Amino acid sequence: MSIIDAIILGIIQGLTEFLPVSSSGHLEIMKVILGQELSGESSLFMTVLLHFATALSTVVVFRKDLAELFKGLFQFKNNEAFQFSLKIVLSMIPAAVVGVFLDDFIESFFDGNLFFVGAMLVVTAVLLHFANKAKTTNKDVSIGNAIIIGISQAIAILPGISRSGSTIATSVLLGIDREKSARFSFLMVVPLIFGKVAKDMLSDGFTADGISTGAMVGGFVFAFVTGFAACTWMIQLVKKSKLSYFAFYCALAGVATMIWTLL
Repeated sequence: MSIIDAIILGIIQGLTEFLPVSSSGHLEIMKVILGQELSGESSLFMTVLLHFATALSTVVVFRKDLAELFKGLFQFKNNEAFQFSLKIVLSMIPAAVVGVFLDDFIESFFDGNLFFVGAMLVVTAVLLHFANKAKTTNKDVSIGNAIIIGISQAIAILPGISRSGSTIATSVLLGIDREKSARFSFLMVVPLIFGKVAKDMLSDGFTADGISTGAMVGGFVFAFVTGFAACTWMIQLVKKSKLSYFAFYCALAGVATMIWTLL
């Protein structure tokens, strides 16, 4: 993988991680377009590296929220900060279970199966379409909501299902305030990504074969910078109920990908 290719992937990751269009799906599509013939393990390595970069950008954007999150978690007082921290922890459990017990199964989808990616992009489009029509409320995330949103995040491990799109759409469909939905969606993924990176780095089958150090650095830096910008932008878009545009894009991209794969 060349440095230019890695930078392109980094920009795509940074933009699509927070926009509800599936970063993993776009990465898989672009890897094929760029002719990156990486193994499933190497392909997954690059995906995880770029996700790690955008996770760091999330930490920067939500540094105050994360400080309150950890403070509330370790105070062990039944206050608002502790309850919010507990909800974040509960939302992480479904994805953590999938990551631990179905890791090999999930890895098989990161190997250029573009028809599946296209189909999952269409699923994302449907979710966003219905979420965009949901009524605006001021409701907070409940413990039950956190678990349901967590299940949605676990399903979004599949390439083509947008993590931010599915979790924000699920939150909005549950009647949760749009800005609170976006904030919860972005915060709940940070510990999972760091945990995933740590787990994969200790894995025997995890390899960066075919990816140079320069490509890793280039992809990482551009993913971080574009991720920071996209994260800030996405919060405003959710507040203004602009999800229909992304629904149309995902549907178009998904159908086009499936047709291109068949042809």
